Amino acid sequence: MKKLITSVIIGAAVLTACGGGSSQSTNPAEDASVKATNVLINELSAQEKADGWVLLFDGKTSNGWRGAHKDAFPEHGWKIENGELIVLASDGSESTNGGDIVSDGKYSAFELSVDFKITKGANSGIKYFVTEEEKQKGSAYGLEFQILDDEVHPDAKLYTTFPDSRKLAGLYDLKKSENVKFNGVGEWNTAVIKVFPNNHVEHWLNGVKVLEYERGSDEFRELVKGSKYAHPSYNEAGPFGEVPAGRILLQDHGDEVAFRNIKIRELN
Repeated sequence: MKKLITSVIIGAAVLTACGGGSSQSTNPAEDASVKATNVLINELSAQEKADGWVLLFDGKTSNGWRGAHKDAFPEHGWKIENGELIVLASDGSESTNGGDIVSDGKYSAFELSVDFKITKGANSGIKYFVTEEEKQKGSAYGLEFQILDDEVHPDAKLYTTFPDSRKLAGLYDLKKSENVKFNGVGEWNTAVIKVFPNNHVEHWLNGVKVLEYERGSDEFRELVKGSKYAHPSYNEAGPFGEVPAGRILLQDHGDEVAFRNIKIRELN
């Protein structure tokens, strides 16, 4: 009997060590760093539909998007291929080729999820609360989830007041990201932006929350004062970043970046 009990204990220990007790990782950091490998590509599961998610990109057409400050989707500078919405490389400048694209719809409180894949040295961004009301050249104005190859692109070392605020997943030129888990150049990564009805905002990258702030708060306005957005041109239509609702924007910064699984749900 004693030998049987001993054998059972040893067997249980072996199963535990090999993960036989569960197929799920118990390491949050390991779970959070899993690459963006959604089973469904440019499709919604039944549960996602029930939870209120809608696709902003069907994987085949430009439906739901148009050029910023334009009536139609850009005739060049972007392409749709293999279920990916791709901004093409040009000269690395802002909106000098196809230009930015914006969503048809405007959103106030929402959760946005976007898979992105960058090429070496690439620069782009996902902007939100974009209104197009300001008069400007180049990229349309809005709060920006930075997309960048921090290791290569020089913008990673630049900032107006706040160090590292132009790095990957940061709130561009306003607040830096932390605990960034980047899957790498040429790999899919998932950006998530959450804007709650009380104006609490969060940036997430690959399952990890990398920053948060309160839009319109005194602290937020101090960040704006210390950024490039303090310039009057960014505030012609009201305080920068504080409009009640705005469009989603994918940026053309002259580098090739691919997007897919672009989906959003409104929060109440």
